[in-house]
Amino acid sequence: MIIDPHYELKHSRSINDDLILELVQKLHGGSFEPDETIEGFEYFVSDNLQLRGKFYKLIWLKEKHQIYIGVVNAHRRK
Repeated sequence: MIIDPHYELKHSRSINDDLILELVQKLHGGSFEPDETIEGFEYFVSDNLQLRGKFYKLIWLKEKHQIYIGVVNAHRRK
């Protein structure tokens, strides 16, 4: 997994790499359709992921023919 440090600019008080790892684990076993495909990258938005009584939005991607997940951004939902 690759985590873009973009979230640190505005959300570092409520998000960190360990929390993102936990959120990504919640995706395991799910079936997802990309929200957008651009130049070989499939982008996904997983909204309302719940962890420890709080809700989060995770923006992530997969590169076609690769085995990693990239996390573009993550933040808490109100």
